[in-house]
Amino acid sequence: MRKPLVLGLGSSGILVLLLMGLGCASSSDSSSGTGGDGGSGGQSATSSGSGAGGASASTGSGGAADGGGGAGTGGTGGDAAGTGGSGGGATPAPAWDWTGIVGTGQSLSVGAEANPPLGTRQRFGNLKLSLGNATVPPFDPESSALSLVPLVEPIRPFATTYPSAYPKNLYGETPHTAMADQISSLAKAAMIGDHVTVHTVVGESGQPMSVLRKGAAEVVSGDTTMGRAYAATLFEAEAIAKLAGKAGKTFGVGAIIITHGESDAGSPTYEDDLVKLWSDYNQDIPPLTGQTRSIPMLVSQQHSVHLEVGSRSTSTLAQWRVGVSHPGDILCSGPKYQYPYANDHIHLNANGYQQLGEKYGQVYFEKVVLGKDWQPLQPTRVERSGNVVTVHFHVPVPPLVWDTALPPPHQTALTEWAQGRGFELWSGNTRIEITGVEIDGDSVEITARDLPASGVMVGYAATTDGEAHAMPGGTTRWGQLRDSDPFVGSVTGKAQPNYGVAFEMSVP
Repeated sequence: MRKPLVLGLGSSGILVLLLMGLGCASSSDSSSGTGGDGGSGGQSATSSGSGAGGASASTGSGGAADGGGGAGTGGTGGDAAGTGGSGGGATPAPAWDWTGIVGTGQSLSVGAEANPPLGTRQRFGNLKLSLGNATVPPFDPESSALSLVPLVEPIRPFATTYPSAYPKNLYGETPHTAMADQISSLAKAAMIGDHVTVHTVVGESGQPMSVLRKGAAEVVSGDTTMGRAYAATLFEAEAIAKLAGKAGKTFGVGAIIITHGESDAGSPTYEDDLVKLWSDYNQDIPPLTGQTRSIPMLVSQQHSVHLEVGSRSTSTLAQWRVGVSHPGDILCSGPKYQYPYANDHIHLNANGYQQLGEKYGQVYFEKVVLGKDWQPLQPTRVERSGNVVTVHFHVPVPPLVWDTALPPPHQTALTEWAQGRGFELWSGNTRIEITGVEIDGDSVEITARDLPASGVMVGYAATTDGEAHAMPGGTTRWGQLRDSDPFVGSVTGKAQPNYGVAFEMSVP
């Protein structure tokens, strides 16, 4: 089912909707495509986040704002991994008894290329909705067949056709069981209980936003189906709320997580589409759960489409910019290029999905549980002096470092950027040769051989080397910049610092 899965080409008591992204590498490991294993969960993130704010989404430049980072909680192993690197702190919001997490998106949200699954054991009290013997649709949240059962993979039986909508929308290991484990582990380490999450997975492999959004038309053609993601979310939210009430538990939806963008890689409206999806869910879910708190959306970047050498993706940039444009409401959790991928360089493998879930869990814990204004490793402004372009960053946990466990990109294609470690310079259709890059505090200095006086763009992990030049065990657009977050995943035991988001900005 690999080709159709994507190429339509194109945790406590809170509910989250899923689009995800995770980091897991250190410069001490030699494995490519997966990042390194360095770092240790027992450390505490003692440094404040440097920089803050984000680049202006419209102009690609913006001033720095105050962004002190919260100190992480120390611990041992994955259960008490450091969680430093958030922005300014806020008073933690009271949790519901059960918190919903909703995952939407396309193939990477439903585990494509990750069968058999790994997350078959539930260590805490996290849950999912069982349909029992109910036939769905029709969507009947009052059905006596519905119940809550321990959250394990697979979430439901796997799909046998394509395209295939809820409830037969799953193809392998989703990020959800690992995400829930991570949230519960961090909550336990912080001595605030298990933080039970109840997970809803509604994504549809290979489908663009037009199929996932509110009002999408349901299409049934023989054994194939499309267009149920939004309706299925509301069905599960209402059903879980009713079951919670019967159990004497409080329930609300804590976040929306979307893992998506490949099928909309060329869409000029993708940022607006993400905002509209977030807005619609915030309008339609609260009446079903009785909550008054707004539901944030977590978005991770995609790095595989387009596949043609020299191409860039508008959806990848939108996934970063939307967090800058809508701070607090929508968060870019970061990139996914540091994870281990399947052989197609598009989908993650089962371990990669678990690492993604762990990173989602970390970001969720910072934002939803601790109430902090978390931001990814992202640029804040750009300046130039002669042939040197300097990009300033918000660094969640300083210092910045190069992750040499990941191979440098652009070694056999787009070689003008071979010395850029993922950074790129261009003017119009002309690539500008990079002769070196250097970290200086919270900045990266990029030296060009010959920099035009105007019309220059700087990017990072923005342009694909093409499928034939993909990172072994990885994807087709990546870089080596990361921070020093000591966070370690509770399931995989992998060190997961924050990696630089893919971006492009104009050079003044």
